[in-house]
Amino acid sequence: MIDQLKFDEKGLIPAVIQEIDTKEVLMVAYMDREALRRTLNTGYTHFWSRSRQKYWKKGETSGNVQEVKSIYYDCDSDCLLVIVKQHGSSACHTGNRTCFYRQIELKKV
Repeated sequence: MIDQLKFDEKGLIPAVIQEIDTKEVLMVAYMDREALRRTLNTGYTHFWSRSRQKYWKKGETSGNVQEVKSIYYDCDSDCLLVIVKQHGSSACHTGNRTCFYRQIELKKV
């Protein structure tokens, strides 16, 4: 299955993380082949940190881990949708439940 995926020129693929019960989009992060293998082998999300240049298991320091329930890939094979059970109060490093807590106001036409 991993061989069917299209990783970018840096070897990464975006992963949209969605909570199974609430359907909230919790976060978007990046995986390479190894992070995806770690995720598949452990049942918990693992990512490649572009800023720190290292692997990390979500919640390794906060305890707010993400238990993987299923993984889908899109029609172009270049993006993942990871359905998780979020354990702990937050998915965002800011302490918010989701990373998508800010909204852009739309102009009324």
